[in-house]
Amino acid sequence: MKPELRIGVVDSGFATTQSASVNAGRRFYLNRDCHGEGEPQADALGHGSAVCEAILSHAPDARLCVAQVFDERGVTSPLQIAAALHWLGGQGVRMVNLSLGVRQDRPVLRDAVAHLVEAGVLICASSPAQGEPVFPASYPGVIRVTGDARCREREWSWLDSSQADFGAAVRLAGRSGASLGCAAFSGHLASMLAESPELSNLELIELMRERAPYHGIERKVDV
Repeated sequence: MKPELRIGVVDSGFATTQSASVNAGRRFYLNRDCHGEGEPQADALGHGSAVCEAILSHAPDARLCVAQVFDERGVTSPLQIAAALHWLGGQGVRMVNLSLGVRQDRPVLRDAVAHLVEAGVLICASSPAQGEPVFPASYPGVIRVTGDARCREREWSWLDSSQADFGAAVRLAGRSGASLGCAAFSGHLASMLAESPELSNLELIELMRERAPYHGIERKVDV
């Protein structure tokens, strides 16, 4: 019998129709100069629901642990994300999807990411296809993922660029962008982990490189 695959999702929540696949949920919010936490609320943005859908579409038997960090405006902070990561560390997750990014490099967030990486948790975070770096994608040990318009639903790319390590389908569930590319790639990883749970992180990433239909960034050709 294969072990239960637990995947952490840090986002805006999940849909009620996905509840059967959710092992645990927790909301993290700002309370003056610190963070508070409580029971998750309805996903007002729908972004987290789309991320969960992308993962479950590839690994339907995965169990999700969802940390809700966005408010109704779609705003979050390094402190909330860090608190969510610490909570997920206690949930026994094998990997974490972070379809988000903040501009500030904060010690509290860097330390939370480093703690999970050292514990062997695989972390995927979205990174823009161009522009300034974001966090936590830019931290050591994090897999940087963006959207790649070349990729169809079951495809991904090994970019190995200054912006991202991998790319995946840029449009999902009526939404688009690097955050959805990250979710799609996490779904591919989850599918492979569900099939071969004995794989180490290094072995898993090497397989993803080898099996990627596209290698390198897309080159524009003038005609």
